[in-house]
Order: sequence, then C-alpha cells, then structure tokens
Amino acid sequence: MKDRFSNIRDKVLSQERLEFEDGLFLFESHDIAGIGQLADIIRKRLNGNRAYYVYNQHINYTNVCISHCQFCAYAKNTGDSGAYAWTVSDIRQRILSRIDEPITELHIVGGLNPDLPLQYYAELLETAREVRPGATLKAFTAVELDFIARNAALSVEDVIGRLKNAGLGMLPGGGAEVMSSRIHDSLFPRKINGKRWLDIMEMAHGSGLMTNATMLYGHIETHAERLSHLMALRDLQDRTSGFCAFIPLAFHSANTGLSHLPATTAFDDLKTIAISRLMLDNFPHIKAYWVMIGEKLAQLALSFGADDLDGTIIEERISHEAGATSPKGLTRDQLKYLITSAGYDPVERDAFYRPIS
Repeated sequence: MKDRFSNIRDKVLSQERLEFEDGLFLFESHDIAGIGQLADIIRKRLNGNRAYYVYNQHINYTNVCISHCQFCAYAKNTGDSGAYAWTVSDIRQRILSRIDEPITELHIVGGLNPDLPLQYYAELLETAREVRPGATLKAFTAVELDFIARNAALSVEDVIGRLKNAGLGMLPGGGAEVMSSRIHDSLFPRKINGKRWLDIMEMAHGSGLMTNATMLYGHIETHAERLSHLMALRDLQDRTSGFCAFIPLAFHSANTGLSHLPATTAFDDLKTIAISRLMLDNFPHIKAYWVMIGEKLAQLALSFGADDLDGTIIEERISHEAGATSPKGLTRDQLKYLITSAGYDPVERDAFYRPIS
C-alpha cells in the first residue's frame, strides 16, 4: 500500500488537483527536499526554465494609517514624528528622479490616511501616467480601495471606475494577510476581513483589472489557516482567472506589536513557497519576494516552485521598517545574476508577465 506522500506525488504527476488534507500533510511533513521536488515539477510544467523579474519602482505615498495592525511597523498617526504624506508634486519628483531608467511598473501603495480625498488618488495616477506613459500603474490594495470608497461615500465599483480612468492598470495583492476570522479579530480588527478582500478582488477582476494575491505567514496562524487562505484564493481564481501571481510574504516582527515572535526559518519559507505552488494549480506564477526572504533564499526558491523574483524595487519602506535586512533595491544585472547562477533563464517582464526584449 502506498504511503501518503507517494499518493500526493501520483496526483502531481497525473495533474490531479490536491485537496486540503494533502496540503496539511505537506505542511506537517519534514521532507523539504521531496516537497520541493514536487513543486518543481509544476513550476517546470507551467514556466519551463524561465525565471522572471521586472524593472519596477515602489512608491509608498503615505505612512499615516488608521488601522494600527499588530504586525505593522510602518504606520504612523497624523502628527507623529516621522509621519508623512507625499504631495502629488513630491511623487512627480520621485518618478522623475529615475526617469532615465527603463522602469515598466510603478508599485504604489500606502496607509489608510483619512486626510487624502479621492481626487488625490486620481491626480496621483494621472501624474504618474503623464510622467511614465509606458509603465503599468499597479496601485492600491483591496484594503486601500475599500477605505478610499468609504471615505468618499462611494461604492468600490465607482472608485475602481474612476481610478481606471485616471490610469490604474492593475492591483497589487497586499492586505489579505491570512484570511481567518480569528487572526483578523486578534491582529487587524480595523482592517477589512478576508471575505471583503475577496469580494473587492472579484470586483476588480470583473472590471477587467488583473491583480496579484498575497499571504502574510509566520506569525500566529496555523497550517490549517494558511491552507484555508490558499483554498479561498484558488476558488476565486477558478471563477475569474484574474490573478497573475501569488506572493507568500514572510512576517518580520521587529518594531511591531508581535516583536516577541521569532523570524521565519529558511525551512518554513521554502516549504510555504513550494506548497503554494502545489496548491495554487490555477495561478500562473509564484513569487519568491527577495525583499522579505533575502536574495540568496529567493534564488534557492526558484528550485522550490517559484518562477519570479519580483524586481529592482528601489526604496521599499514597509518591510524594512519591520526589520527586513535585504537591500532596498537591486540592479537588473544583480537580478539576472541571481537567476543565471541558479541555472535558470532570466526573462525581464512587464506587470502582466509579457517578456520585454
């Protein structure tokens, strides 16, 4: 009689969908090499020997936020030392400061700042589109869209329509955290819950916007809660096909309300990436986000199911406030070297994974 791992391997080889119990078994297994090998089968089936990266720029337009999530080291109150909200003119200058670089994606996210009206977000996008007409504006998480809509007394659908007219091209995947009512009530009760996050992503997909998806792991969640999160994403993707990529985000506890928790281990990081690849069979891409797990582990993750290292980034603020020790940006040559030295073929892409020659 075959053991459980062999049965899961047979499912992977025959392209049969894994179920919740399969994922739970893998999370509780210590066979990291075996799990990685299974994930690599799917990675190669979907993406061959390609490993992607993007020439992008992060813009974190404000750190003022009313959510006060336990896991956040970035947020400030209005008037706090270090609190900021960039004007549209400030953002123009930040984009112009790198105008000679071949940036194809602007990643724009920030806190829930009650002093910023809907017109601010529209002008921000219009300005970014004017200065960088060829770049995709990947902006505003589902959490931000919900907040902007409530602040403006409009529906999320109305806000998405207005922001699309201003240049919004795609949504990032942040704000999902772990979709568990227990964790929501404990760590981020002022933020929208998992169901609302999914609803807004479904609205975005219905409007024609592609999005990414994330999961923040390595704090108080259980393996079962991680899997429930992955299954919820998979279910929505079955309905909409609107997700481009999934990004597992390793929790950094420094300067947060959970600073007593240890950092995630390399073992757990690789296992989470690999199991994400195995469970999310309808997601075309899995990112190894080097900002969160470091360049060397992200490079190794390319053999554990990941096919994308994200990008150049430059001046990422949110993770570094929580103790990330990675650089704030990498060059195109550094990313290509990480990929080629791991034995993969580097492909520079745009926000939608279209190769850039």
